[in-house]
Amino acid sequence: MFGREKIEYKTPEQVRAMRRAGLVVADIHAALREAVAPGMTTADLDAVSAGVIERAGATSNFLGYNGFPATACISVNEVIVHGIPGDRVIREGDVVSFDCGAVVAGWHGDAAFSLVVGQGTEADQALVDVTERAMWAGIAALATGTHVGAVGHAVEDVVEDAATAGVRLGIVEEYVGHGIGTAMHQPPEVLNYRARDKGPRLRPGMCLCVEPMLTAGSPDNVVLEDDWTVITLDGSRAAHFEHTVALGEGGIWVLTAPDGGAERLAELGVRVSPLD
Repeated sequence: MFGREKIEYKTPEQVRAMRRAGLVVADIHAALREAVAPGMTTADLDAVSAGVIERAGATSNFLGYNGFPATACISVNEVIVHGIPGDRVIREGDVVSFDCGAVVAGWHGDAAFSLVVGQGTEADQALVDVTERAMWAGIAALATGTHVGAVGHAVEDVVEDAATAGVRLGIVEEYVGHGIGTAMHQPPEVLNYRARDKGPRLRPGMCLCVEPMLTAGSPDNVVLEDDWTVITLDGSRAAHFEHTVALGEGGIWVLTAPDGGAERLAELGVRVSPLD
């Protein structure tokens, strides 16, 4: 996607500005988790996202992006990513993924999460849990690795470990993480799988989005005629998690997590390095 284009390195003050956008995204996530329920439409849920952005005095980086018509991508069951909010009704047991963003003073935040609505199957909950675990492992790799490619190794390790426990999932390779800052999508690519190319060296000032997408069946996918919605070819369900992460002189800081990622990263032996 980006090749070896120039990476935008941020100053500590610029990272603090990105943190403000990241906390708006965290508030969107919290509001969506509280609101989502059977009987709601995906358009209803987009209205929740839009309301948080408006009340924060922020702007949406999704609305109007290459013509995207909403403030959040809301993807249900077989939809992997880029679901357009509309009249689809949420049902008990659905797997729903929310990809959300906000801009504050020209700086972007971007993060995603998935959940099972109400009572779901053990298989669906495992899909969600492993995807989230893979994201946190990828984030931890930014603290312990030397190159961006460490993220993909960490994600794939989690997926392989899950397979040994009987949970076999597919890694979507066509859609990857990315740099972020004065634009929502910047170099470098952040792969969710092992690759021979290690990618750029990790350096302070980088801000990266780690966002694995996993499927319960084959990861093969297709884009629908709306040129946005990506679905699994076999109809299997998908999950998607993402956080915006800053690399500083003292370590990493998850800008879209209220606690900076402290709790989940501590479980992996990583301490966060906040600037606030």
